Amino acid sequence: MPSDDGVDDATGPARAGPLAGVRVVELASLAPAPFGCMVLADLGADVVRVDRPGGPGAGRLAAPATGPVQRGRRVCALDLKSPAGVADLLRLVDRADVLVEAYRPGVAERLGLGPDVCRERNPRLVYARMTGWGQDGPLAGRAGHDIDYLAVAGALEPLGRAGQRPHAPLNLLGDFAGGGMLLAVGVLAALLERERSGVGQVVDAAMVDGSALLTAFLHGLLGAGMWPAPRGRNLLDGGAPFYDTYRTADGRFMAVGALEPAFYAALLDGLGLADEPDLPAQDDVGGWPRLRRRFAERFAERTRDEWTAVFADRDACVAPVLAPTEAHRHPHNAARGTFVDVGGAAQPAPAPRFGRTPTAAPRPAPDPHRDRLDLPTILATWPPRP
Repeated sequence: MPSDDGVDDATGPARAGPLAGVRVVELASLAPAPFGCMVLADLGADVVRVDRPGGPGAGRLAAPATGPVQRGRRVCALDLKSPAGVADLLRLVDRADVLVEAYRPGVAERLGLGPDVCRERNPRLVYARMTGWGQDGPLAGRAGHDIDYLAVAGALEPLGRAGQRPHAPLNLLGDFAGGGMLLAVGVLAALLERERSGVGQVVDAAMVDGSALLTAFLHGLLGAGMWPAPRGRNLLDGGAPFYDTYRTADGRFMAVGALEPAFYAALLDGLGLADEPDLPAQDDVGGWPRLRRRFAERFAERTRDEWTAVFADRDACVAPVLAPTEAHRHPHNAARGTFVDVGGAAQPAPAPRFGRTPTAAPRPAPDPHRDRLDLPTILATWPPRP
């Protein structure tokens, strides 16, 4: 990996973390690729986001310009529809380790900044491409969103309650887990391989591929005959009463994941049901509806915080369902620093953690207009590689 440039905030940000010294050019786009670049920046990479002259772009899924997904970057603006703007971008590419683009297939090539052009100038460049459907295939040129990629990947159909339609899990699985996170993994793997070969390569990160990859465990259960029932009637999809959520007296919820017998026994003990006669056995699938009713009745008798106290010292795999706005106050998250203050707001901290090369606290997202830098300023902090 390149070594840390060691510059300060006057000329360029000093970086901390295992990717310190890695230079990333990010062509501004919507949520998935920015999330992947946030991960790289959190790990210490120097990420320069290239906006269009009017700003980073808009749309229903455009991440807030100063939100967590945009943190840790520097920003400049180039008109990539003009020859001068493309020429300026290629000057950045000459000195970069990674370029990330999220255009539809063929757009970068038409602009004159496709992988062949960029890697001819900089053979060590990792050229990472983030799309929904991938660079080839019948749907490659089609529009889509998280829910579409999940649907085609077979990841959406199992999600939801029994007898109800599939339910989209926000855009966590396609955009961020199967998209941005997989993009970051691909970039890291390509950088590692470059240390052996001396040359970069193209990374084709497609959300439909990543969404399918996330179902690997489910495919194992299917192959072993351990996922026999329709949606919402299996062990991990809300079908089992000991792996579900329950409403409490104050309208909040508790999450129960008492799969193993020891945890299930602790669940019954906490609910005061351990000695109840005629309670169906844990693995009595026919008795699951009656078991669920008893659990629901018991949880409805106390508030979420009261049940949290009941299970605080019981190893029952029972936890309060916290809203995103309150998760940072949970004692465990507070003790570990799972959330950090960035510009006066609680945000998820960088992860994972490193013993020898710890990451720094994230820097707030740059204002796309107030904090915009000109190209000579950025190039001054990215001297040519030896």
